[in-house]
Amino acid sequence: MNLHEYQAKDIMRSHGIATPAGDVVTMPEAAAESARKFGGPVMVKAQVHVGGRGKAGGVKFCKTPDEAREKAAAILGMTIKGLTVKKVLIAPAADIASEAYVGIIVDRERKKPVFMVSAAGGIDIEEVAATTPEKIRYHAVDVRYGLMPFEALELGFFLYTDAKLARSAAKVMQQLYAAFMATGCSLAEINPLVVTPAGEVVALDGKMVIDDNEVDRRPDLEALRDADNEDPAEVDAREHNLTFIKLDGNVGCVVNGAGLAMATMDLVKYYGGEPANFLDIGGSSNPEKVVNALRIITTDKNVKAILFNIFGGITRTDDVANGIVTAIKANPLTVPLVIRLTGTNEELAMKILTENGLTASADMDEAVKAAVKVAAGGVAA
Repeated sequence: MNLHEYQAKDIMRSHGIATPAGDVVTMPEAAAESARKFGGPVMVKAQVHVGGRGKAGGVKFCKTPDEAREKAAAILGMTIKGLTVKKVLIAPAADIASEAYVGIIVDRERKKPVFMVSAAGGIDIEEVAATTPEKIRYHAVDVRYGLMPFEALELGFFLYTDAKLARSAAKVMQQLYAAFMATGCSLAEINPLVVTPAGEVVALDGKMVIDDNEVDRRPDLEALRDADNEDPAEVDAREHNLTFIKLDGNVGCVVNGAGLAMATMDLVKYYGGEPANFLDIGGSSNPEKVVNALRIITTDKNVKAILFNIFGGITRTDDVANGIVTAIKANPLTVPLVIRLTGTNEELAMKILTENGLTASADMDEAVKAAVKVAAGGVAA
């Protein structure tokens, strides 16, 4: 779950990180009122769950309240990477002597949180990694002990030669690690972490992504969710207890079980296709799940073929077959459907599909190859 900048900065501030106060507004006049309250130049910043806001025109420097009103009016309602800006953050503009980057991610391979720090702040860290990787220092944290003071100080000195600044940055890193662990983050970053002309180290921007498993058990974090800034299909799937992640391919996948779903996407790639989504209907035999799964996938205009890959252990394949038939009768498909069913009540499932003019295979490779072929504009064998 992504957080807005203002939400991430609130959490960071609660852990002692210095970051400017700000107001979140939804109307241009409110932006002007905030600028008057702060009594100086302000930044008007679009609050959407995507990067590249500045490049898209969603971050503006304003010298006066009237200018803040004008820029807020221009930003509110604009679309950035498919998301409509519905609120902006008004924050005092800061004088900047230097910019750095500090971030933490969960490294699945190392099974540890990993710090990334760079003196090249204020730009995309991906760009720094691609063009000047020597400007990034990585450090894996042993979660048994957390980020030790000497480790934080070593990272601080990678950013600054001045001892005072290095110590200040080290303190920020320990505070960021505390916030990261306390909220179950998969990512937390400050970009930029700035030094002001007065020598203060301040977090001007903040980003946090919270692991969905943490959200499931923390109502306080769930309350921070902004469904308006999420993919509508993913919101729809969550409301119907489906695990769905939209991807960029053209083969829609409906699978039962996360492991089989991953294997299916790998096989789609192996045979030259691109999966359009990860969609796990789980082990339930409720036909309604199949109906909702098909409805959600067909909202994606990039999908050129739909692949059902069902292995019936707990899941009864006849219930899946009934769900497919019910869904198609309610909303006839406009793209080809390829079905692979095997397992519990397989013969009955095949009979249900045949009686309704559908065919299915029990072979996974055969079904995936057929789906990839028809998605590319061919005809399944």
